[in-house]
Amino acid sequence: MTYETLKSILVLLALLIAGGIFAYRVYQLLWVNMRRGEASGQFGQWIERIRGLFVFVAGQLRLFRVPLPGISHFFIFWGFLVLSLTIMQAMIEGLVTFAEPHFTLPIIGTFGPLALLQDFFAVFVTIAVMYALYVRVSVDPERYKGSHKSQGVMVLLFIFTIMLSLLVMNGIRINQGVDPISQWRPISKIVGSIFVGLAEGPQRAIEEIAYWIHLGVVLIFLTELPGGKHFHVVTSVPAVLLRNLEPRGWLPAAPEFNGDVGVSVVERFRWRQMLDYYTCTECGRCQDVCPAYTSGLPLSPKLLMMGLRDNLMERGKALSVAQGDEAAKAILAKPLVGDVITDEILWSCTTCYACDQECPLFIEHVTPIVDMRRHLIIEGRMDEMLQDALDKLGRYGNSFGQSDRARAKWTVGLETKIKDARKEPVEYLWFVGDYASYNASCKDSTLRTASVFQNLGLDFGIMYDGERNAGNDIRRVGEEGLFEMLVEDNLASIARCNFQKIVTTDPHSYNTLKNEYPFKNGNHKVLHYAELLDELLSTGKLKFSKKLDYTVTYHDPCYLGRYNDVYDAPRRVIEATGCSLIEMQNHGDRALCCGAGGGRIWMDEGSVKERPSETRIHEAVKIPGVQYFVVACPKDTSMYQDAIKTTGYEDRLVVKDLIDLVHEAL
Repeated sequence: MTYETLKSILVLLALLIAGGIFAYRVYQLLWVNMRRGEASGQFGQWIERIRGLFVFVAGQLRLFRVPLPGISHFFIFWGFLVLSLTIMQAMIEGLVTFAEPHFTLPIIGTFGPLALLQDFFAVFVTIAVMYALYVRVSVDPERYKGSHKSQGVMVLLFIFTIMLSLLVMNGIRINQGVDPISQWRPISKIVGSIFVGLAEGPQRAIEEIAYWIHLGVVLIFLTELPGGKHFHVVTSVPAVLLRNLEPRGWLPAAPEFNGDVGVSVVERFRWRQMLDYYTCTECGRCQDVCPAYTSGLPLSPKLLMMGLRDNLMERGKALSVAQGDEAAKAILAKPLVGDVITDEILWSCTTCYACDQECPLFIEHVTPIVDMRRHLIIEGRMDEMLQDALDKLGRYGNSFGQSDRARAKWTVGLETKIKDARKEPVEYLWFVGDYASYNASCKDSTLRTASVFQNLGLDFGIMYDGERNAGNDIRRVGEEGLFEMLVEDNLASIARCNFQKIVTTDPHSYNTLKNEYPFKNGNHKVLHYAELLDELLSTGKLKFSKKLDYTVTYHDPCYLGRYNDVYDAPRRVIEATGCSLIEMQNHGDRALCCGAGGGRIWMDEGSVKERPSETRIHEAVKIPGVQYFVVACPKDTSMYQDAIKTTGYEDRLVVKDLIDLVHEAL
């Protein structure tokens, strides 16, 4: 038997074995395991979904939010696509070498410009891999903490070896004169020149060794893909294609299983959620921006995904073996919530959406956290402060435990009584919210809001004792039943009102009213007061008689910014007052969270290194000459006034609501 015949047989066997292992593991993970998940509903908007593949998979757009690693990954991704044709050439060449030792695929092996592109991409990929290795091994940033670092290094070395072996193989073939388009491979020619002094026999041996290393590493890589962080090579396309296109501020209804609400075992997640767990690349970008992780709480969005992935794979194997297997029984008896994912991890989340915003592959972290919280609520597993707040919300409709009649007590200081929107028609129904109504630190800003509205001649009213907490954070705590009760009460009061638009000063209320309330008497436009003021500015109805000469910075509320993309309106209003606005380092969709969201404002803070609100104040005071820290959320007023005290910057910085600037400039 000739070497060429033996080579073809070995290549065929290697392809069958590696391909079989890969196919079986993919079948087990994507079919057997995921089909145990719950239904994910219908997927529409296919034009937008396909556009996303071009922008976020082909264009790698979200990766460039961290520039250098993004550029590195871009070249590795596209380099692998372009060079996959050379891998195909190597496989087919090996299969037919018994008949034609130097077989060349049409176009792939004969088109000069493609060969030139492949040659340069081999260099680009090599450089990108060396940079990635430097970051992982030498820099080792915090975001990689907990990731499978050795696996990442191994795959990078695989890619480096594949590139190097390709250049060596092509270089020696140029030396031997068997490459029909050698003039199009300048890099390979340079590599080949290293071996030009060797005799033909040794060069031939080195070429064959390079071939087997090239093909062998590719096939080993193929078998290693499923189940690890690099499985995203397979799952990223369907993950982006089937990403959630609902409004960011919308949550799916609570899953229910024979009266058991929420998720207590991994199979109760929807299969589309399971796809996210496989798609996590362990890059840690979500971890880097998580306020809970930064403050020292046990939540890492990345480790959450890894834990869910491991549990899905572990339970998948256990469910696939015989029922009497004792090891499988032990695995299936291990609770997801409380063991795999601890209660403390779930209660750490502020639902700020920074993790979802940062993920290059649109992995959702907030939704599964809320799904598991729903189970904790049913089990009564929460701290006393949260339990007390939920009790007050259920009894009084607000977390302060105040009576309905006290909700509009703040209006006593006004010269002109605000209309009761339940009794007379208004253009704007002002949904005031709990903190703006009851919290002492917010009362002045609430009065100024009413004063500004009246001075501008707006036709507005409130619901007085008919208003309840809108339920945004109640829902994100996981108390779906209480959320539905509050929605029902508010809708009943709203139905009694004759109005055109809803306006609110509270981004949390704004989010749930806009995205989650099923209004029956029309699709009411919901405005945050910053949007309303911006509209009035643009139409000339809002004009300032005084120009303020303050140096200010502005904090983007999570539920106004990241959830609803309202960034420009408050900034235009600030600048119209005459203030000089200087941005903090983290602003816009990268703004830091105050730490109040997701019900955290009602919970024990736990053992933290530094509260998120304090971290934000430390960031603000770094701005030279800044006088005011401007907010557009009543919860932010409360959180940051307290943080300024605890950080000792009371003489350096003052918290002002956006409406305070508007009121003064008027």
